[in-house]
Amino acid sequence: MEDVGLREACGVFGCVAAGPWPTDLDLVHVLTLGLTGLQHRGQESAGIVTSFGQDVYQMAQHKGMGLVGQVFKEENILKPLEGNLGSSEPINCQPFVVETLHGRIATAHNGELVNASRLKQKILHHGTGLTTGSDSELITQLLAHPPPAGEPNGAEWMARIKQLMSYTQIAYSLLIQYKDAIYGIRDPYGNRPLCVGKLQCAIDDADTEDNIDNKGWVISSESCCFQSVGAVYYREVLPGEIVKLTKEGVQSLCIVPRSREVRSSFCIFEYVYFARADSIIEGMLIYVVGQMVYKVRQKCGEQLAREANVDADIVSTVPESATPAALGYSKVSGVPYVEVLCKNRYVGRTFIQPNKRLRQLAVAKKFGALTENFKGLRIVLVDDSIVRGNTMGPIVRLLKKSGAKEVHIRVASPPLKYPCYMGINIPTETELIANKMNCDDLAKHLGADSVVYLTVEGLVEAVQSGIEDLDKNDKGHCTACLTGTYPVELEW
Repeated sequence: MEDVGLREACGVFGCVAAGPWPTDLDLVHVLTLGLTGLQHRGQESAGIVTSFGQDVYQMAQHKGMGLVGQVFKEENILKPLEGNLGSSEPINCQPFVVETLHGRIATAHNGELVNASRLKQKILHHGTGLTTGSDSELITQLLAHPPPAGEPNGAEWMARIKQLMSYTQIAYSLLIQYKDAIYGIRDPYGNRPLCVGKLQCAIDDADTEDNIDNKGWVISSESCCFQSVGAVYYREVLPGEIVKLTKEGVQSLCIVPRSREVRSSFCIFEYVYFARADSIIEGMLIYVVGQMVYKVRQKCGEQLAREANVDADIVSTVPESATPAALGYSKVSGVPYVEVLCKNRYVGRTFIQPNKRLRQLAVAKKFGALTENFKGLRIVLVDDSIVRGNTMGPIVRLLKKSGAKEVHIRVASPPLKYPCYMGINIPTETELIANKMNCDDLAKHLGADSVVYLTVEGLVEAVQSGIEDLDKNDKGHCTACLTGTYPVELEW
């Protein structure tokens, strides 16, 4: 991404060990590896809750601020968490754990509730206090409320979950841990991702899914972490679906319909930027695997070349998320792909507030110019998005100062113009540079020779073209941040 300011804030991961307790599966390390694989979705904090036992279930938890490797770096932290199922989420020190009449539950949530203010008032009027401003705490407290009239007032979690989904239909992927089960829930519009994987004993070239013993099940925001924990992709959790994971397997309990007669509204920016490139997204069932994010980004670049080709000598990228799009642009345009920037991967956050001179050198700190690759040449520089425009200008100046004859910016997504209210941190409309300048003015502002974005139609085509025909009828995508058209009516 061209500059910081647009970010996904959550990733959920759960695991259930197959077989009797105690299990020989190293559950805690599966959870920490799963979280590490989702680290790109959140860097503020991390937490794990485990449940263990047979007839009487106990919970252990640990959470804290920082990256996964910082929060779970010591053996004395991991040892007490040993169990046979667990869930976790790297944001706001989750999961939330509460005591109910029927025992403890733990919840982990990815997304943002569009009617959170109304739900907060509902909980407060019920006499329940709140300790955070987190939507995840709202969800946890709503689950602890009595089930609907006519339902038995016991641990009827299906009834409680369906009641929650009637209160709010977007946006969440949610894990609920209770005794020996993890419930996975995806909002009826399917705005946030969620998928299931099968843990296996061993994987090598001779093994197939049919002849490997099952070690358990995992459920995750993305499939990119499955390989690192020894799991294989099983299937997507469908929009509105409630699934139950136990040691016996995965059970689909029901699918809650949408309140409006519209197609699902999966966040299209998961493809553009948020999801990791090796994740599989939007596979309906076991036999419809979905599509890899990397391939979609490549198609975005191919479509961009068809829409906005320009005479140039080389195609390149701002490392690294836009590299697939740059390769796709090169493939269709016939202009060779050449690297022009070398990224310093060890530049991280700092508590030191730099002076004016050091701020001006921020791009030079992150990128070095590969001068011999582009001196005297015309460059097409592909990026996945432009948010505020704070970083692209210094990059263009760096390239031109280092000998580039021309720099043409091509953006592999449409201009961001509207805020997101469903779990993505997008700056206000006044901060988004696409609302301040047209492409010609933006090119002058950045010092580029031209700037062109991919069209909304082009992005949708790139995403939709890889979805199985069997599944296309219900595969819609949320483009609210691009068009201002939201899948549900917003509440204020």
